[in-house]
Amino acid sequence: MSVRTAAATATLVGCVGVLVVPTAAEAGRHYDGPVVVAHRGASGYAPENTLEAIDRARRLGFDWVENDVQRTRDGELVVIHDSTLARTTNVEQVFPHRAPWNVGDFTATEIAGLDAGSWKGARFAGARVPTLARYLERVDHNDQSLLLEIKDPELYPGIERDVLRVLGREGWLTPRHLRHRLIVQSFSATSLRAVHYRRPDITTAFLGTPSAGDLPRYARFADEIHPGRGTISQGYVTAVHAFKGPHHKPLRVFTWTVNDAATARRVTALGVDGIITNVPDVVRGALGDD
Repeated sequence: MSVRTAAATATLVGCVGVLVVPTAAEAGRHYDGPVVVAHRGASGYAPENTLEAIDRARRLGFDWVENDVQRTRDGELVVIHDSTLARTTNVEQVFPHRAPWNVGDFTATEIAGLDAGSWKGARFAGARVPTLARYLERVDHNDQSLLLEIKDPELYPGIERDVLRVLGREGWLTPRHLRHRLIVQSFSATSLRAVHYRRPDITTAFLGTPSAGDLPRYARFADEIHPGRGTISQGYVTAVHAFKGPHHKPLRVFTWTVNDAATARRVTALGVDGIITNVPDVVRGALGDD
């Protein structure tokens, strides 16, 4: 990984936009440290990407949750991480002859009937794979904010349009949501560009660790860079911060997935703006916000 210090980093003037990227205060934090995002909800304590995980994050006192969005065979957007249903549902028992049980091979009705909780523990039996619409309703009800990942977009041509349509229909493209409560991320630069060009007022984040030399290109369509915890240094974080994104604000850095106190303190010392974690209470405790 190429790392460049601030002195060697040129400032990129971004495209004109109207969005102010959410600040630390706007993200609902009440301490002077990184935004803490509950990864797939509070997935250390409840089945990932379920409504139960959103609610657990809320009970723990966390405003930001992260999810993964894919598309069913009949075009419904659902919240699930893996491209296959096998790990987090009972699909192998319900549909034993339909291996490899890819999300895109099942209808929304078929997926809605699966148990997405028992794998995490008997008390979660009956939890479901939520549709994106249902998920957004619950996040809104809880007055939480959402880091939405478009997962494996190469498997679902045009999914960016679908995501934007559901966000609009569910009231998530209002000025309040855009300013304070929504970030869209992806590992795919192509997918992220598609979102930015269709809705330049949405805050966007690239998942990965682009080289410092490539940061000017990413700054044209991404407000944030989200590298893995093992791929960053203080020099890299400083280099990212030296660039301005499409809304004329310095690029921010959220890192993932941080699940222990020592790593939380380490990445905070590097200057990251956000920490994505399965156990948000552990991170909060490590940063002195108990």
